[in-house]
Amino acid sequence: MNIHEYQAKRLLKSYGVPVAEGRAAFSAAEAEAAAKELPGPVYVVKSQIHAGGRGKGKFREASAGDKGGVRIAKSAREAAEEAKRMLGATLVTKQTGPAGKQVNRIYIEDGADIAKEFYLSALVDRGAGRIAFIASTEGGMNIEEVAKETPEKIVTIRIDPASGVMPHHGRRIASALKLQGAAWKQCVALVETLYAAFVEKDMSLLEINPLVLLKDGSLRVLDAKASFDDNALFRHPNVSEMRDATEEEPLERKAKEFDLSYVKLDGSIGCMVNGAGLAMATMDIIKHFGAEPANFLDVGGGASKEKVTEAFKIITSDPGVKGILVNIFGGIMRCDIIAEGIIAAVKETGLKVPLVVRLEGTNVGKGKEILARSGLAITPADDLEDAARKVVKAVG
Repeated sequence: MNIHEYQAKRLLKSYGVPVAEGRAAFSAAEAEAAAKELPGPVYVVKSQIHAGGRGKGKFREASAGDKGGVRIAKSAREAAEEAKRMLGATLVTKQTGPAGKQVNRIYIEDGADIAKEFYLSALVDRGAGRIAFIASTEGGMNIEEVAKETPEKIVTIRIDPASGVMPHHGRRIASALKLQGAAWKQCVALVETLYAAFVEKDMSLLEINPLVLLKDGSLRVLDAKASFDDNALFRHPNVSEMRDATEEEPLERKAKEFDLSYVKLDGSIGCMVNGAGLAMATMDIIKHFGAEPANFLDVGGGASKEKVTEAFKIITSDPGVKGILVNIFGGIMRCDIIAEGIIAAVKETGLKVPLVVRLEGTNVGKGKEILARSGLAITPADDLEDAARKVVKAVG
């Protein structure tokens, strides 16, 4: 689960992390009132969407102007005017894709007298099985270009979970950022604090870009992005309350209601699979035969007929789906239950695209018999390769 910048900063502030004073606003009037509560005299007006690259983004509507999603205001009135231009407009960045995201809230923050910008993040390094810190002296909006063109400027430090973060980790990061004096000591403490927040709140990503050195010699978190492990949210009701459903893909939001793992993609072949590994293999073989998957959908190991039906309905709700591949290996899940769910879903949705089904495992004979007796236009497949060939050919 992702949260907005202002929510991430509020959370970090509760841990003692240095952030600027700021207020969230949902209207121009609220933006003006928020600015008046801040020290000023310079304010930063930030669009709040779940995507990076806001500063270099472009609004689709001409009425929003061409300054991007992060703007400077020199008075409370000017802050309100900029908020009015951005609210309700669609911001397109590298991370939103061409569709962009509508700006429904604004963050008004006190300005900062910046001397230098850095990049600092913590994430789960799944390859190493550890939390890793990534730091660079090249902070700001071009960190992707830095990673591509000058990777030597990026330092990665992995934390042993047995010991947790230690002072020497913070010292290595402070040295990598070429900090000195009070800022060096502040960085060492900051790394320990960020690690504590990351672990205690079950984060999967905490990105600070930029972390800035102010002209007075102190550090400040100028932007923050936080993502959390969905499977751990039951432990953090205060984090769950920060979910902004308007930022989520509608079909993904619907899938969550039925405990389905669904991610919308840009291809034309819908996939319904049980098991994340099998889902990845299914998408890979679709690509191998020259097509693109329209989604990742894992119905889980013990799905009911009703759950399978809902999964099917979610797939067919995507207008980009031109064909569907169902790939089920029955272990705990019985193939006859899957077959009944498929038939119910086909009848309910009035399916008009090709459907290829590959079943294997528990009660596979019963499952295939149920599909064959249905009288529906369902193409059976003997194995995954056969299924992929058939669905790709059917879609053309």
